[in-house]
Amino acid sequence: MTRRYLVTGGAGFIGSNFIRRILDSEPDAEVTNLDLLTYAGVKATVNELDTADRHTFVMGDIRDETLVDKLVSGHDVVVNFAAESHVDRSIDGPSVFLETNVVGTGVLIDAARRHEVPRFIQVSTDEVYGSIAEGFATEHDALNPSSPYSASKAGSDLLVGSYAVTFDYPAIITRCTNNYGPYQFPEKVIPLFVTNLFEDRPVPLYGDGLNERDWLYVDDHCSAIHMLVDEGMPGEVYNIGANAQVTNRELTHKILDLLDKDESLIEPVTDRLGHDRRYAVDSSKIRALGWEPAGGLDDRLSHTIDWYRSRQDWWRPLRAIQ
Repeated sequence: MTRRYLVTGGAGFIGSNFIRRILDSEPDAEVTNLDLLTYAGVKATVNELDTADRHTFVMGDIRDETLVDKLVSGHDVVVNFAAESHVDRSIDGPSVFLETNVVGTGVLIDAARRHEVPRFIQVSTDEVYGSIAEGFATEHDALNPSSPYSASKAGSDLLVGSYAVTFDYPAIITRCTNNYGPYQFPEKVIPLFVTNLFEDRPVPLYGDGLNERDWLYVDDHCSAIHMLVDEGMPGEVYNIGANAQVTNRELTHKILDLLDKDESLIEPVTDRLGHDRRYAVDSSKIRALGWEPAGGLDDRLSHTIDWYRSRQDWWRPLRAIQ
């Protein structure tokens, strides 16, 4: 039986990688890709996906109730990647984060409920837990977001969770750690550092560089979400982490070493407002279903650098408009 996916935000980093995974691993699957093509939604990425006849792109906004209602009907799975996601941008202008991440999610899940779509997956972030001084956040821990971005994602999580409780709707929430890999918009730290270093340009390191993050390769993240389409329990939350915690300074040195660059290219910059010190999640719940990362940080980081080296046609035009 053909399974029909509606993927929102599918012109972005994680969403486009998820669509590739679906098209490659489900020969009969059809994917509708709804994306507004804001700055992080890349038309070149859509053009690549459109080479598959089972992919249909629709340019539009998840806040558009009429459009969303029309699109949702007839789909078997809705996966919501659509989000404003850059913390610095949320500090400069929070309103669009509230509109897209909260209001847009509300429009989407309400349409999915009314059309009785059998599976809804809300893709969220570990940032909703706030800074974790020690140990690992579990799915039952309180949400304590620190930025307008993470607060908007926490709000959308709570909204999706309310639909699971109030309407007994089969929604699932995922909370992943920091993603990296091919097709990531070059304002994010790893592609920013890599593409800067290709040209011997400095890399900006916030504060003392000791903020700690867990780095999850994007295809590992997508494989986890794909598993939950069939194996996830409705109404549940699943953390997705790689257990690859490093400080930002350690990550910077890994990239410098892989590119054979000197630490003189590190440029200390004033720390971000409300910069969380450490993120870490307990992902034992999804690992109990059989998921685990397929590789380690060092190998995957090297592969990511190779991709950006070989795909300058993709990222250079994006750097030009930043």
